[in-house]
Order: sequence, then structure tokens, then C-alpha cells
Amino acid sequence: MDSRHASQTLASETDLADLRLRHLADSAFPIGALAHSFGLETLAALEILEPTRLPEFFQAYLEEAGVLEATFCREAHRVGIAAAEDLDLSRWVEINARLSALRPARESREGSGALGRNFLSTVAATHDSSILRAALAASKQSGGFVHHCAAFGLACGVLQIEQDHAVLAYLHQSVASLLSACQRLMPLGQTEATRILWNLKPAIAEAANRSAALTIETVACFTPLLDCAAMEHPALTTRLFIC
Repeated sequence: MDSRHASQTLASETDLADLRLRHLADSAFPIGALAHSFGLETLAALEILEPTRLPEFFQAYLEEAGVLEATFCREAHRVGIAAAEDLDLSRWVEINARLSALRPARESREGSGALGRNFLSTVAATHDSSILRAALAASKQSGGFVHHCAAFGLACGVLQIEQDHAVLAYLHQSVASLLSACQRLMPLGQTEATRILWNLKPAIAEAANRSAALTIETVACFTPLLDCAAMEHPALTTRLFIC
């Protein structure tokens, strides 16, 4: 009897964690993701990026930026898991500062920071956690950013969501959000966007797997085209997105 009860309790906790992860990774989660293209608008305006090139583009994106963000998501998750009562504030600030240094484009850096701040604020307002509130306050006091991937990882760690699942969910929703931006920037229908995202799932899994062998001290990222596009975004005559 006790064994069955324990099994039911475990299943219930697993289901709850899964539902929370689905909620956090939902495109409807109110953080303002639809307002950011992270340089894609510039590439579309210059006709560098077209629908036929999207599969190749996102494959390369995941190999570089995807692995980078997945690595930082994992480290923030570790901090969240370890924070039973007290958050390692110095490590949390370091994670965000190091990621800021690896984002040369101010526009992308600020965009990631805005999404991360909004994400963490929303989760902290929804789930009563002193750890999440402390993380948000620490970043504000240091004048630094709360990057989206770090905020996502930290929240999932605090909520005891399995790390690999959290990383996969983060990468999937990131690519889905960028594809949504492409649908508003170029002739890309819902069916084709869905097909592209479906076919990218192995690349998403590969990026997540590669990040498991890296640390925030060893990971590197080289995306000059996207960085330059983000830097040039404010100069566009008309814009749909903030960055």
C-alpha cells in the first residue's frame, strides 16, 4: 500500500514538473518574445535570408548560438538546483556577465536581457520563491542583464525540472520564436514553418547534447553575420521588431 502511494506521488510530481515546463516554454508566456527578431529582420530586409535558406540557416544557428545558450542554461540550472535556501549570487551574476561579454551586438544583448528579465519577473510573480526574487534583485543591483537562457535554466532548476528536458525545451521554443518572426518578415506559410521546425528537432537535440560536455568557461560562439545584422537593425527605414 505504501509502495503504491509512493509511486503515485512520484508520478504526480513528475507530471507537475512536465506541466510547468510546458508552461514556461509556451509561446504565450508573457515575456515579449514576439517583439524581437535578433537580427533576422535586417537579413530579410537585405534579402540575405530567404525561405529556402531557412533550414540551413537554423542548422548553423543551433550549432553556434544554440550550443552557447544551452551551455549557459545548464549552468544556471545547476545554480537553481543547488539553491536550497540561498542563491549563489556571485555565480549567478557571473553567468549573466560572461554571456553579455560573448554577445558583441548591443541590440541582441539588450534583447536577451529584456526577455530574461521579463521571464524571471513573471515566474517570480507566479511561483513563490525567494531564490527567484533574489536572482532578479541581484542582477538589478549589479546593473547587469538577466539573459533569457540563464533565467530559464535557473527557474527550471528551482522548480526541480530535469536539466536535459529544460535545455531541450529552451532551444525548441527559441527556434520556434525565431521562425515565427520569419513568418512575419517573408513569404513563409504556417505549414512550411511547421515542417522546418519538425525537421530541425535532431539539430536541437544535437545542440543540447553538445552543451552537456561544455562549460561557460570553455564554450565559444561565432555568428558574425547575425551579430552585424543586429547592429545594423536600428538603421532600417521601417522596422517590425525592437531588435
